[in-house]
Amino acid sequence: MEIVEKLKENVEIILPENGLEVKLEQASKENRKLVIKLGFDPTAPDLHLGHAVVLKKLKQFQELGHHIIILVGSFTARIGDPTGKNKSRKPLTVEEVKHNAETYIRQLAKIIDVEKAEIVFNSDWLDHVPFSEVIQLLSKVTVAQLMHRNDFNKRFTENTPIAMHELVYPILQGFDSVKIASDIEMGGTDQLFNCTMGRQLQEVHEMSPQIVMCMPLLKGLDGKEKMSKSLNNTIGLTDEPNEMFGKTMSIPDSLLVEFIELVTDFSVEEKAALKQKLQHENPMNIKKLVAKNIISQYHSAEDAEKAERFFANQFQNKILEEKSFSPMAIADLKAGSGSLALADLCLLLKGDLTKSAVKRLIESGAIQVNNEKITAPFAEIKLVPKTKIKIGKRAFFELK
Repeated sequence: MEIVEKLKENVEIILPENGLEVKLEQASKENRKLVIKLGFDPTAPDLHLGHAVVLKKLKQFQELGHHIIILVGSFTARIGDPTGKNKSRKPLTVEEVKHNAETYIRQLAKIIDVEKAEIVFNSDWLDHVPFSEVIQLLSKVTVAQLMHRNDFNKRFTENTPIAMHELVYPILQGFDSVKIASDIEMGGTDQLFNCTMGRQLQEVHEMSPQIVMCMPLLKGLDGKEKMSKSLNNTIGLTDEPNEMFGKTMSIPDSLLVEFIELVTDFSVEEKAALKQKLQHENPMNIKKLVAKNIISQYHSAEDAEKAERFFANQFQNKILEEKSFSPMAIADLKAGSGSLALADLCLLLKGDLTKSAVKRLIESGAIQVNNEKITAPFAEIKLVPKTKIKIGKRAFFELK
């Protein structure tokens, strides 16, 4: 029972409720390991802590000796998963899918033992399914069932177009479960509908239906929306230690309990103690412990200590000259006049910012040039060596 409780820890949805116990007992009687499926469409090449919530649960199953199958949606990524979207997602090319999949698999190794996992690509079978079989497959699912899905229902109610290929997507994901005969499918709570489709289609094919285990969706750095690359609110698994530390320190205090539970690898007792400390201690002290724990998982304990020292000097030390600045060659700015409007300069230095975001930062006094706040977006900045620019809280540049 202790193993079952550990496997259930932090899981938000198990369908059916007693499914895990039943599957473990079934596997024991048949003297075999469970087949655990985690599918992903390689829509972007970077994994983040939100993905890690599911991957760490998968690792628990792997450490118990169960068979992990990482299913790469090499076919379905070319359709575009509509989950959580209010419009069709742009399909990817074959080349984009291949590049992203290779990057994903390398990053998976930060959490699970990729060598002991089986990696499959659903294009291996979906590229070759006869059209008559596709029609047979579609006949097993009703339009009414598909319209129960929240995002489809919302778009239909709001008269937002739903393309036919989007309706087919969850059916194809379910068919993947048939092809690999999975016992358990893992995912975030946003994948509940797609995963239950796998149960339904396995039953249609007279197979023992998989159970569904859904992990909670980790909120991003804004503390509101789920962590997502498209929302620019992520901590990436491949982020540098200093970046990881700084991003963690930027999360709202309200997100700390969620981070302690879902992204740290502290023991149950340590987590409880940290949450207790939050009642009477400065949240910044807890954030530092969380940040160091995250860095220790994906880099090393030594890197975590260095990142803490860097943060203290860079963001708590008020002496500008003692901070670390990223060098920027004036020649690379390609300013023929020898000067640039502040907004244009910031856009060149921080390519991940939008024009509106830069304008907001400037007008709010979050941009400094040589330790002086400048609040006029079109103020001309002379491009001379040793000019130091601070953009927001964490970006420091020096012109060379």
